[in-house]
Amino acid sequence: MKMFNGAKRVFTGAVIGLSAIALVACSSGNEADASGKTEISVYSSGSKNVEQFWEKVIPMFEEEHEKIDVEFVFVPSGTGGQSTMDRILAAKESGNDSGVDIYEGSLEDIIRGKEEGDIFYPLTTENVENLGNVQEQNLAGANDLAVPYRASSVVLAYNEDKVKDVPDTADELYQWIKDNPGRFAYNDPTTGGSGSSFVITTVYNQLEDGAMNIQDESIMEEWNIGFDLLNELAPYMYQEGVYPKKNQGTIDLLANGEVDMIPAWSDMALEQKNAGLLSESIKLKQIDPAFTGGPSYLMLANNGDEARKEAAEELLNYVLTLDVQEIVMDQMYGYPGIKWELLSEEDQEKFTDVSGGYRIFNGGELGSELVQQWQKEVAAQ
Repeated sequence: MKMFNGAKRVFTGAVIGLSAIALVACSSGNEADASGKTEISVYSSGSKNVEQFWEKVIPMFEEEHEKIDVEFVFVPSGTGGQSTMDRILAAKESGNDSGVDIYEGSLEDIIRGKEEGDIFYPLTTENVENLGNVQEQNLAGANDLAVPYRASSVVLAYNEDKVKDVPDTADELYQWIKDNPGRFAYNDPTTGGSGSSFVITTVYNQLEDGAMNIQDESIMEEWNIGFDLLNELAPYMYQEGVYPKKNQGTIDLLANGEVDMIPAWSDMALEQKNAGLLSESIKLKQIDPAFTGGPSYLMLANNGDEARKEAAEELLNYVLTLDVQEIVMDQMYGYPGIKWELLSEEDQEKFTDVSGGYRIFNGGELGSELVQQWQKEVAAQ
């Protein structure tokens, strides 16, 4: 396999201080070079495992597609990843080329792009054939504007040596917390998605089915029952209401035995179990109703360049092949983007403990509003 060409990879932690317009002005356009190759770019953000995924997949793709060169631009989490979306929007407003071809983003980015109009190209099985292999529940929020190529969810992680009455339902979990004071923790939801998922699901478990798909702010008036429960649970949390920082913070507490149960991201927990950072006694399961989770999306920025569009579609199609999906599972410990039944029995068995489904929160900006309210009504108490 061809080694990854470091000269083509751009580290862009420094984009934080640049304005979106300045970023657009610096765009090179990535048009076909003198050799006849089409140059495209992939802009991604996230943790180290996301960076490592693309550094492995891009050379594989280029080896099979000799007429396409891929520039990889990575923005580590917490260093201004949102500026990529701002760059795309600023380019549209100014009529310039953003220089971004494929953007790895969130459901909120899809919604924002749809509201702005014509930010991303429509994607169907006509231009990305392997979309037909994608899990249907993941396509639901994509609005034909994105490829959900991998996913993860929050699950319950617990020490089976200490927990003999493992909760199966959310109500059983809340009762377990009360029966075992100080032995449960969730992280500050402003610092990581596992804590955010616990807070969101606790509030929305008290609402009607389908409430997670409502984006009308009037639903905030119904949050009080869920917040009452969060406040009721607070004295039974780790150290009577200490909320660790970041997803890793709660995993560390579980690993060293300070607590016996936490909500955790499936991929983080599986990776750390595989690396021996979590003991064999740490087990994972999904409860009912499930915690939240969802896909990571790849969007194709509308730059008006047909050659780059077709080349980018080739890459989008490639990430949905079985070879690449096995990298998602084996290297990222993520759920595959393609349907479970397309995988080998061996691959399916790897996710037996965590593949019980998840719920997708489609509340848009309400998620941020809920976390802010948690800070005022729970953390400040």
